[in-house]
Amino acid sequence: MRRALYNPSLKRMIDVIAAAFGILFLFPLLIGLAALVYITMGRPVLYSQRRIGIHGRSFTIHKLRTMTNPCNQEGGILSDEQRMNKFGRVLRACSLDELPSLWNVLRGEMSLVGPRPLLPEYLTLYSEEQSRRHEIKPGITGWAQIHGRNALSWEDKFHHDVWYVDHCSFWLDFQILLSTIAKVLQREGVSADSHATMPPFTGSTSQGVEIDRAA
Repeated sequence: MRRALYNPSLKRMIDVIAAAFGILFLFPLLIGLAALVYITMGRPVLYSQRRIGIHGRSFTIHKLRTMTNPCNQEGGILSDEQRMNKFGRVLRACSLDELPSLWNVLRGEMSLVGPRPLLPEYLTLYSEEQSRRHEIKPGITGWAQIHGRNALSWEDKFHHDVWYVDHCSFWLDFQILLSTIAKVLQREGVSADSHATMPPFTGSTSQGVEIDRAA
């Protein structure tokens, strides 16, 4: 049976305080990284894209740009692997490209912890169970991110997301944030096999794995 979510007002208060402090404290770092993005990749410095948040509402997520925009001889866009330069790989590996998303947290579109916000075109591909990941705000990090990140299959990611929806609490969020720091330092699960990030989600093909409920 689904547990009641912990007080949303408390979660929101923690998000606002942490995001505001993070933006102020990390602002010099963000400016420095933005300058390096400009030097190595040019404009735009920020990568903005529509994503889906709580209750299926769309919003614009902001990240530091990690890819260039070269095309092949036919004029088609190259793969993510081919478009990501060395500095972009460092940003991704250290999750520093996510820093501008603190603004999304401050605006109330995201939380520090929750399922990662995904593309609008995936909405029609979710199973009924998978779509429950939109019952709460998406997060900068989440339960799936500390259990494999992009090394997980889509099905396994969604199983972890729904598990978090049913079990989120103040202490679970605290555990996830601490584990995220360790995972970032270890640079685990940054990419799926043969991809710079993840292959597109095209619909479920399996039932995924059983989630560890002892954690």
